[in-house]
Amino acid sequence: MHQSEDNSSNMDTIFIRELRISTIVGHYPRERVAAQTIEFNIEIGIPPGGAVFTSDKLVDTINYAAVIEYVREECDAHHFKLLERMADHLANGIVARFGASFVRLSVAKPGIIAAARQVGVTVERRR
Repeated sequence: MHQSEDNSSNMDTIFIRELRISTIVGHYPRERVAAQTIEFNIEIGIPPGGAVFTSDKLVDTINYAAVIEYVREECDAHHFKLLERMADHLANGIVARFGASFVRLSVAKPGIIAAARQVGVTVERRR
């Protein structure tokens, strides 16, 4: 991919790392009866030279606290079977709700498989 085609290569990002939320997610019946801890890592693109860099005002950026609240609310409202669907739903929602130009969202289940620290999925969505 040429650099001009990859908008994320020239983006500044807001990041949220190791966000842990308890929610019901999973395909198997045993995963559908009790909440489990899911870990999120989120990168949200903000164009370089954006207004926030000169204004120093929250209104000119994407409020990471509001993004976290959105993710919590969506995890409470929807109980997904697959991490892929969860990640797609959340990433598309962040782009739409917050006007993000780019989102890279990883969602993982820590400790769900004994031989792996985490298993999960990463999706990227653009406006």
